Amino acid sequence: MNIPQLRFPEFQGDWEQHNLGEIASFSKGKGISKADIVEDGATECIRYGELYTTYGETIDEVKSRTNIDVDDLVLSEENDVIIPASGETQIDIATASCVLRDGIALGGDLNIIKTENNGVFLSYYLNNKKKLEIASLAQGISVVHLYASQLSLLELNLPTKEEQDKIAFFVRSTDEKIQALKKKNSLLEQYKKGVMQKLFSQELRFKDKSGNDFPEWEKKKLGEVVELKNGYAFKSSSYSKNGEFKIITISNVQNGYLDLTTTNKILEVPKDIQSHQILAKEDLLISLTGNVGRVCLVSEADCLLNQRVGKLVPTNISKMFLFQLLRLDKFITQMIADSQGGAQLNLSKGDIDNYEIELPTQEEQILIANFLFSLDEKINSTLSEIDYLQNWKKGLLQKMFC
Repeated sequence: MNIPQLRFPEFQGDWEQHNLGEIASFSKGKGISKADIVEDGATECIRYGELYTTYGETIDEVKSRTNIDVDDLVLSEENDVIIPASGETQIDIATASCVLRDGIALGGDLNIIKTENNGVFLSYYLNNKKKLEIASLAQGISVVHLYASQLSLLELNLPTKEEQDKIAFFVRSTDEKIQALKKKNSLLEQYKKGVMQKLFSQELRFKDKSGNDFPEWEKKKLGEVVELKNGYAFKSSSYSKNGEFKIITISNVQNGYLDLTTTNKILEVPKDIQSHQILAKEDLLISLTGNVGRVCLVSEADCLLNQRVGKLVPTNISKMFLFQLLRLDKFITQMIADSQGGAQLNLSKGDIDNYEIELPTQEEQILIANFLFSLDEKINSTLSEIDYLQNWKKGLLQKMFC
């Protein structure tokens, strides 16, 4: 029976089986090179590579424009579904988008699918339920190709047009909410970045409890207020998939957060490990090799410090103020400039110690840190909403198609 696991209650009966070629016609776009893209071009356009770098299942707002004569272009019609005809990998090429407007130039290496069915429904269906099947159709090694003749044989299960419309509207509404949250997050991050610049340049200042100005900031070397502690040289032979303790390496230290998605683990703490190498929550870390100068706070217990990651121990500065200060772009830029090495950059203790900072009083440090962390909480809350909705949508789509 061709019935989805999850369905709107007013619809009944099996979905009908068709080959894509039975319900659609196929054509190709016409070449638009990278050199043809101009910022103020007269005609909006879509190139095939943008389908898996820029767009999702629907395309309404278009990023690129061209001045190629429209008589030399292939223009979209509303409801067209486009799929790359070539790409670097099979999974990349299995990407469908529905164009929601007429008159958008469609570049070469694009398969154009025209159908009386709901194009938005079809693009979500192809991108989710049929993605792996489409990928398996692609041929080639260094460059893979996907032809209309192959797509036409793809087997689909389709509901009535009315049910397609309702599914498309529902799923697209979810995507619009996700996009609105992403825009909100982007604006929050821009706002925080601007506020940080003003706070640390002292263009924007807090007042004390009595409403008076705080004292002028003092110039210091980072080594005067922070002690850098190095990590432990773990041996790969001690790693264990079932280990209780996570080893924090430079790949885990991202700019502003600790990424624990992938870590090496060990069963027990080495006997010769130093106390500072057994990490506690909110310890401040810095990457000393590769992408140097990234800082993060430890987010959970049972983590151990690997070599080439440093722990910054404040001696006369608020740790949370320091964390925000070191996330300024100019810190990372300076650390990259100071670091040495051939294929891989390396920071030394001297590079860290000699970095010049300006330091307010402890009271003002705390006010600045608390304000910036309140913005971080809003940003993280928005990111959590986005992550939740994306996972919810993914699970939903698996159940809504058959």
